[in-house]
Amino acid sequence: MNTQYLQSLPDDWEAVARVFSALGDATRQKILLLFEPGESISLKSLAELLPLSRTAVTHHVTTLVRAGLLQPSKRGREVYYSLDLELAIEALDKVRTYAAEMLAASGVQRP
Repeated sequence: MNTQYLQSLPDDWEAVARVFSALGDATRQKILLLFEPGESISLKSLAELLPLSRTAVTHHVTTLVRAGLLQPSKRGREVYYSLDLELAIEALDKVRTYAAEMLAASGVQRP
């Protein structure tokens, strides 16, 4: 048993944890899936689309921003968000590499 990470995650896994934590909520998944490639969506538009209070939408969007999955930009008085999925790809790659290494170490053959 590898117990060295019971107290804290390695530094390079903190971003992975934020991405997966953000993706663990169905509402946040829906928000990400609303975006077309290259599209920016205002917080106002998101609040109008989702059956939630503006405060709840703000909370979900803030979580996605902290995870690095959305990037805010202010235009006049409104804040627009766009997808930034580089961290998602990095997190998925890190988990894939970890899983492949664990499978290889255990002698399991991948199809």
